[in-house]
Amino acid sequence: MSTKKDWKLLRGTWISSRPVLPGVWQRKEGGHVVRGRATDPATRRLREIYKVLPKADAATALKWLSEEQARVRDGAASPKSPSVRFSEFAASLFEHKVKVGDIRSAMGRNRWKYTLQRLIEAFGDHYLDRLHVSHVEAWRAEQAARVTKGELSPTTVNGYLAILRVVMKAARRKYQLAHDALDGVENLDTSEHETYTEEEPNALEPEEVAPFVAKFREVYPQHFAMLYLGLVTGLRPSTLRPLRRRGAECDVVWDEGRLLVRRSHSLGEEVMRTTKQKRRYAIDLPPEAMKVLRWHVATQLTTPEQEDSDLLFPSITGGFRTQKVLNVPIAETAAELGITKHLTQRALRRTFNDLARAAAVSDLVTRSISGHLTEAMQRHYSTVNGAEQRAALAKVIRLVDHRSAAPATAANAPGGEDGGEGTRASGEESGTG
Repeated sequence: MSTKKDWKLLRGTWISSRPVLPGVWQRKEGGHVVRGRATDPATRRLREIYKVLPKADAATALKWLSEEQARVRDGAASPKSPSVRFSEFAASLFEHKVKVGDIRSAMGRNRWKYTLQRLIEAFGDHYLDRLHVSHVEAWRAEQAARVTKGELSPTTVNGYLAILRVVMKAARRKYQLAHDALDGVENLDTSEHETYTEEEPNALEPEEVAPFVAKFREVYPQHFAMLYLGLVTGLRPSTLRPLRRRGAECDVVWDEGRLLVRRSHSLGEEVMRTTKQKRRYAIDLPPEAMKVLRWHVATQLTTPEQEDSDLLFPSITGGFRTQKVLNVPIAETAAELGITKHLTQRALRRTFNDLARAAAVSDLVTRSISGHLTEAMQRHYSTVNGAEQRAALAKVIRLVDHRSAAPATAANAPGGEDGGEGTRASGEESGTG
């Protein structure tokens, strides 16, 4: 049995004065301590390896040390915490992202919470360093089968994969994992899954807009200004709901006819101090639009709570309108007019882009109003209708028919009665060819 002089203190732990196996020392409190070094190929320097293994016997400790030295020499650092499960890390990452502001909106938090629940159901018990591509591919195949059955849309599954990539990228960076569990895992094909179709474009055609606006004002005057402003600016409902008509940070500059676009609202009473595109900008409104807003404030804020509210479009209790406030009014107005296609409040943004194009507004100006950051996103929210195509093709046909529609005279005939060959033949006969 060892005496006190057989022990030495190392980094706060009493260990045997001599190793019991190469690189392995017995620990006075039980277990073993390992120490060793290995050359890291990334730096070509020796890296120290030290770890307390309170429950390992000598043979197990030596095995751990040997494997760790091999990993360092191979250029793959060992995980700092290999016993962390996916569920633990995903939850902590979500909390961190909320804390530092990477996930700002209530809608964004809800999306992450819902998605993480689905991912934890699939991978929650897996240790991070044991989650492999094969596990993810098997899960992806299951989701693809559900898409085939019509239980899920491929865009929903691709949303799950997007957040899973974020989680595993963060895990790999934090714990220096030797592999990427999403390596080569592709999104599901969405080419056959159309959100908007020719039959259901979720947009009004230009000739439908004026009757629709008139009927909407007649049936839902309390929501008319919000619909109108959405149609003429293309702003999202989440940007329209938090607009303020008065107060220290009023968003409507009444004397100048300017609208300051700088907040976004998704759920509850929470508001982001920026838009969904993370930018703040101004729109200069014409007198017609300002007239509608003044009419709204003067006639449609009918409850004491609405009158006391700073909001431009307050609910009857003075707070924010609900997330889908315009969906039912839009659907019922469409039904009144015999419009059978499905319309939601997203139709406002899509219709604005089509109206701007019909009015020959430049794409640059259109994006400066709607807030679209890219031309691709602007196209995504646009619908080319049949009338536009017919008008465009008519212009092309006029160019095509220009020569054939002209009188066939000797002066403009391309080759006389023989067409193009006639001119060349006459040249050859005259000896000029």
